[in-house]
Amino acid sequence: MARAGLTADRLAAAAADLADEVGFENVSLSALARHFGVKDASLYSHVRNLQDLRTRVALLAGGEMIDRIAAAVAGRAGKDALAAFAGAYREYALEHPGRYAATQIRVDQALVADSSAMRRTAEITYGMLRAYGLEEPDLTDAVRLLRSTFHGYCALESTGAFGAPRDVQESWERAVDALHVALVNWPRNGQVRQPPQLSP
Repeated sequence: MARAGLTADRLAAAAADLADEVGFENVSLSALARHFGVKDASLYSHVRNLQDLRTRVALLAGGEMIDRIAAAVAGRAGKDALAAFAGAYREYALEHPGRYAATQIRVDQALVADSSAMRRTAEITYGMLRAYGLEEPDLTDAVRLLRSTFHGYCALESTGAFGAPRDVQESWERAVDALHVALVNWPRNGQVRQPPQLSP
């Protein structure tokens, strides 16, 4: 493959594909250079270092993931939106394990602020949760609850760690049901508040 066609975006896309194949932690500049049939040094005209490459993969994957989530939640509200959001999240995580792993790394906040995909992620996620009547700091707490639940479930599922005979999909749906109940009855200052009116 010719060196002339290399760009930062093309390298990030190839690295994302490689991550899905061999694992995000195994992506290296040397492996990427071998993929393109060039010397390692050729890549430094397009990416500064491995961290820069991994950040680009994280932003690429984050954009892909929120596009899928946005399409799933469009026109939905309440529990329907939560279930669609959760389902799209899980599908992406299981279908693209390397890309998904990239979305979990910490990215410099200046880059996050400049990323339209990251801003869109915040808008869609917080917008869905505001329908439950949540405001800060409850919004951030709720985002962390959802993220940790979704990520933990997907991480365990992807390694086959759920050994009980109970169907994994059914457990997932029950977990989403439980999250909906938690969001509707979100405690404020140690008190259970009156739930907002939401579509089922």
